Amino acid sequence: MKKLLLSVALLTAFNVAVFSQDDEAGCKDHAMLTRMPSYYISACSKSFNQLEIPVGMSSGEQNRKTLEGNVSSIEYNRKEDQEGKLPSWFQIIKNYENALAKIGGKKVYSDVQSATFQIVGASKDAWISLDLNSSDADGVNVYSFVAKIIEMEAMTQDIQSTEIFQKLSAEGHIALYINFETGKSDIKPESQKVIDEMAEMLNNNATLKVSIEGHTDNVGTTANNKTLSESRARAVMNALIAKGIDKGRLSSKGWGQEKPVADNITDEGKAKNRRVEIVKM
Repeated sequence: MKKLLLSVALLTAFNVAVFSQDDEAGCKDHAMLTRMPSYYISACSKSFNQLEIPVGMSSGEQNRKTLEGNVSSIEYNRKEDQEGKLPSWFQIIKNYENALAKIGGKKVYSDVQSATFQIVGASKDAWISLDLNSSDADGVNVYSFVAKIIEMEAMTQDIQSTEIFQKLSAEGHIALYINFETGKSDIKPESQKVIDEMAEMLNNNATLKVSIEGHTDNVGTTANNKTLSESRARAVMNALIAKGIDKGRLSSKGWGQEKPVADNITDEGKAKNRRVEIVKM
């Protein structure tokens, strides 16, 4: 009798282990994603890696983009008790599209097996890729899918006033990476240190005059980029004036996308092109 009870207990424990539908240990939803009901996380991973994602179609073939950054991968599987309540692939894509729109995201591409979204933020850019793993024959009930999130940090800079002056003296100009609110000329708090170092450099070199020149990547229209670069250069100039720098020592100019220093094809290149240059006059 004891052997029988022990066998039943072991069998029950085995069934719980096999059919347990709790999230895999150490796994959780990404902060940018909402959990779809009816699913649990069966696997996850996180690493600095490359990720190839679809971004469009041409001549019947997918256009794919290779990105590099911090990649989080989350695999969602259906819960057994949700049979008949599962969403379609279209419904899953629409759910993510609506949720991501609230934090500045947009759908870039979707088809019957994949979807791609982009989020452009003030401090970092992110891409989200959804891949259908399994479903019923017509895709009405999705059994399993994978969400991959790649986060690319915005260009940052830690620079001293002496470094700024040395490069200005040697080369006549220096590129500084100042973060602004997306599509605006409001300087982000994390870039205040760069402004402080510029002001210190100018205070320590009282005869120096500089031109502050804004540059953008090629996202958006040429006219809008020109206007944006002008307003950002002016914002930096005004920030220096507010710190006591004589306005007569400063001028501002916006070049828009006219003078790239890197290839605008990649996100890394675009980040390098979004800059403010200080030019010795």
